Amino acid sequence: MTNLETVDTFKQIMGSYPTGVTIITTVNEDGSPVGLTVNSFASVSLDPLMVLWCLDRKSTHLNAFKNSIGFAVNILAADQCELCWAFAGKSLDRFSKADWSYSENNLPVISESLGVMECKTVQTIEAGDHIIFIGQIIDIVKRDKEPMLYFRRNVGLIPEGWPV
Repeated sequence: MTNLETVDTFKQIMGSYPTGVTIITTVNEDGSPVGLTVNSFASVSLDPLMVLWCLDRKSTHLNAFKNSIGFAVNILAADQCELCWAFAGKSLDRFSKADWSYSENNLPVISESLGVMECKTVQTIEAGDHIIFIGQIIDIVKRDKEPMLYFRRNVGLIPEGWPV
């Protein structure tokens, strides 16, 4: 068991590690859209194209993602801060706050995101208190927009003058 001081230190370090921000979406067993804000996202492979993301085992959305055949990774643009917080919150009505549609792959995709990677789930891995989802990209779209950055519990545009 990890002590609370160590967990707090870990959270402070990880919060000071700048990341991009995504909204991961899928459909539940009823075909309704499900989605949440995630910054635990990374590339895995170029051949084939694969990505991964992590979901807390206590998430109310766990079964939807475990039982679906795929997911969409919506890479948020700097002008989508309100969506970031809407999908990070507890509201069940998250999609009413977003402009979105079902893709040809029947996955909910968020309009005007910097990019969308639609994936078929190829593997899940149990890791501590999270499940790692690995997906192979089956469709990909990129828009010419500025990315959103998460840093110390804040989101926004990458600061001007960076990189140096």
